[in-house]
Amino acid sequence: MRRGAWRSFALRRRNLFGLGLALGFLLLALFADFIASDRPIVLRKEGTLYLLPNLIEYRRLRGLVPGDLRSGDWALWPPVRHGPYTIPALADLEGPLPQPPGPDHLLGTDSAGRDVLARLLYGTRTSLGVGVAAALIQVSIGLLLGVLAGYLGGFVDVAVTRAAEVLLSFPLLLLLLAAQGVLERTTLFSTMAVIALTRWADTSRLVRAEAMRVREMPYVEASRALGSSRLRTLRVHVLPNCLSPALVAATFGVGSAILLESALSFLGFGAPEPTASWGLLMANGFQDVLDPNARVLVLLPGLAIFLAVSAFNLIGEGVRDALDPRHQGEGARSAFITSDQKRKLSPMPRGGGGGPTPAT
Repeated sequence: MRRGAWRSFALRRRNLFGLGLALGFLLLALFADFIASDRPIVLRKEGTLYLLPNLIEYRRLRGLVPGDLRSGDWALWPPVRHGPYTIPALADLEGPLPQPPGPDHLLGTDSAGRDVLARLLYGTRTSLGVGVAAALIQVSIGLLLGVLAGYLGGFVDVAVTRAAEVLLSFPLLLLLLAAQGVLERTTLFSTMAVIALTRWADTSRLVRAEAMRVREMPYVEASRALGSSRLRTLRVHVLPNCLSPALVAATFGVGSAILLESALSFLGFGAPEPTASWGLLMANGFQDVLDPNARVLVLLPGLAIFLAVSAFNLIGEGVRDALDPRHQGEGARSAFITSDQKRKLSPMPRGGGGGPTPAT
């Protein structure tokens, strides 16, 4: 993003709020292992120092529990000492499942006894990972096909346009469910791929329109007149000037992919069990919807989805306005002349021979 575009983006507080919220979710996704884990961050046991057992699977530490530490051993634990897939033993359970919030489980547990807070944190990684990956693939396909269709025209334009129209003619969720239903077993990779391969049509239409405008610009005609090949003109002049709509589509695409992944997981066609996913958490909550302890499983993932999608939508709106020339310089008061200044610059007409108008 150019410096002027960044200044235009930063002028509005809602854009910065959305950016800060998205960065917060990104940090939670990256450092989830250091916030919630059933294994320590650093461990010294029997004279041996183990670094990052929460990330590295040490064979000697398999099945480690805090009670295994002896005199002279020490460990640095994450703030939440539960993993997203840790299921307690039946002998350790107190009361029916799901359990309400308490000292050991700050947000309670799900119907399998897994910690809700840990699954929420790791669900951030799942949702952002699928959302960002699907948006990048979607925009890459849409950018390539849109540029080729808009610049080359002819048969390429007809083929890309008709394919996009066919995809856009189907209800999106129904198309995603049909594509996932064909697969024998759904995974996070298949969910990401299905979302990306069915959403490129929106990006290609935006990029195609921009490419058709750019190819008629004088500098593109001058490049062709100077003997540049069609490939070089496309790569040097057309493609860089079509990145703005692709960038806007990418930011909106992340929020849309997060929402679609959560919907597919909620319906059982997305992330498989026991993956930590916001959609799966909501589905588990609805299975015990009459239990007051299960309300957290519905409300908190729903709130997380709302905040994440809203953050990327705010970023998308800010990027769109910042890259739109019609919004450049909006709100600059020095560019306008007030009514008082107009009266000073254009005084009232004088009567008669140019003298002051007599009072009546």
